[in-house]
Amino acid sequence: MKQYMFIDYLRSTFGSDSSKAPTTLEKLIGVLIVLSVFQVVLETEPSIFNTHEKWFELFEIFFLSLFITEYFLRIIFCADDPKFSGISGRVKYIFTPYALIDAIAIFPSLLSLLSPEFMILRSVRLLRLLRITHLLRQNIYLAALVRAFYHAKAALIASLSVSIFVLFISAVLIYFAESEAQPEVFGSIPRAMWWAMATLTTVGYGDAYPITTIGKILASVVAILGIGVVAMPAGVIAAHFSKELDGVKK
Repeated sequence: MKQYMFIDYLRSTFGSDSSKAPTTLEKLIGVLIVLSVFQVVLETEPSIFNTHEKWFELFEIFFLSLFITEYFLRIIFCADDPKFSGISGRVKYIFTPYALIDAIAIFPSLLSLLSPEFMILRSVRLLRLLRITHLLRQNIYLAALVRAFYHAKAALIASLSVSIFVLFISAVLIYFAESEAQPEVFGSIPRAMWWAMATLTTVGYGDAYPITTIGKILASVVAILGIGVVAMPAGVIAAHFSKELDGVKK
């Protein structure tokens, strides 16, 4: 009986039903994922990595074993979903976005263990940061946010198009207003686009700014427009996210 209960627990943890609340084991795996990403981040600091290289290797072996086990358990229990039943269904599951990301996150670690001398691995190993995407599958609210982005894609594309149009017009106008006064900064429309991008996104790096009266007036208008450019996609995402949360609560 205990054996069947354990199998059912594994099925509820590693099955393909993403609408359920995460189990204790899934929460623990989530914590380990965050720790593994933190390890990858620390590896990029030579003073830390060179001093504790052996510990990094041991932790990497531990995390790699964990994620390989999790990967195969998901392949085993994905058959609970009828569309992934049988051998062909499991093969189909392997090529789903989440399963592919899992494999890509595991692959660099396997390569580094087999041949740590590969120079290309210094950059490829950073793909291990994709482990953080596990959290999207385990957290129903993060998954709802991803679905909100997906369902809002048409509106987001429309808002992006408006943003690009405003960016282009702003760059053209500031070019005419400032090109003679500051040819090194606003001497061409492509150069002016950097200023327009920084201003519209309300970043304002300060490395380029207008000095003429017309340019300053135009910059004020563009800065105000930037508030709307940022708020537009935020409102779209918030509306769709609210709908997805209502579905989760039900």
